[in-house]
Amino acid sequence: MSNKPIPGTGGDRYIPYSERTGEESAVYFTRDLSPEGLQKVFRRVGGNITGKAGIKLHTGEPNGPNIVPRPWVQELIQNDLPGATILETNAYYEGGRYTTEQHRETLKVNGWTFCPVDILDEEGTVALPVKDGKWFTEMHMGSHLPHYDSLFVLTHFKGHAMGGFGGSAKNIGIGCADGRIGKAMIHTTPGSADQWDITMEEFMERMMESAKAVVDHFGEHICFVNVLRNMSVSCDCEGVAAAPVVTPNIGILASRDILAIDQASVDLVYALKEADHKDLVERIESRHGLRQLSYMKELGMGNDRYQLIDVDHDDAVITPKDAVKDVVPFSG
Repeated sequence: MSNKPIPGTGGDRYIPYSERTGEESAVYFTRDLSPEGLQKVFRRVGGNITGKAGIKLHTGEPNGPNIVPRPWVQELIQNDLPGATILETNAYYEGGRYTTEQHRETLKVNGWTFCPVDILDEEGTVALPVKDGKWFTEMHMGSHLPHYDSLFVLTHFKGHAMGGFGGSAKNIGIGCADGRIGKAMIHTTPGSADQWDITMEEFMERMMESAKAVVDHFGEHICFVNVLRNMSVSCDCEGVAAAPVVTPNIGILASRDILAIDQASVDLVYALKEADHKDLVERIESRHGLRQLSYMKELGMGNDRYQLIDVDHDDAVITPKDAVKDVVPFSG
């Protein structure tokens, strides 16, 4: 079952905007891929990031080339989130982030030394409830996650070897689950010799139920930014082995709606010329990654319809085609 599509879920089929139903959420967009652009869109959605604030961020494997640039994050914290802590969990695979000790060393290598970094599962796990899930009633997260009052989910949007794409939902669905129990619940059938045997629709659904546990936990005190830059078909977990980037840089999105921001990110990729998006679209569809979006909608996690608000041009409401019409082919 794990390697076959679940009938009727269509994770390889892109649903055009005209076929979607329901309310619209606000998604803010800037073409300004810089520290200033990041701060500009964060300020549109970050008003409820209060109290003890965590920033869920993929800090990368050693010397990983495509992560959100460290200076952007440093400047954002200094200007907008003084006292915030970057949040990570240990990886489910052997490598530079498998143990807390290895992870701390990788953080130094990659320069994440300008603010506290909390490895959430350093001291074990906590089970957060999954409401109305098909696969889970609870998900094991790093035990430190409930220490935070609010969560800013800062995501490098890109492809992913198993998920098809990695957006905000992947960032927290996999990224807040602890490295041994929670990630195994998402990736591996108990007793299986194949660590990665859960794939396609079932994997997307498990990952989204984990993300829902995090979203429900923080309620109004969570917001999302996706950076559409250096979008390899590979996840940042592949580090220096990631496939070369061929998809053009697009910009930065921000929203308080996790489904709307991931849907808008996918829509922007699909709005590119075929020559510019074919590799990333093939990765998304071949893994049935679009099931992430339809299942978030089924779980009531947000809206797949949205107003795309162009903060570069007096908050004009634009289409994804408008947003990408001037992008230039990726040049490295």
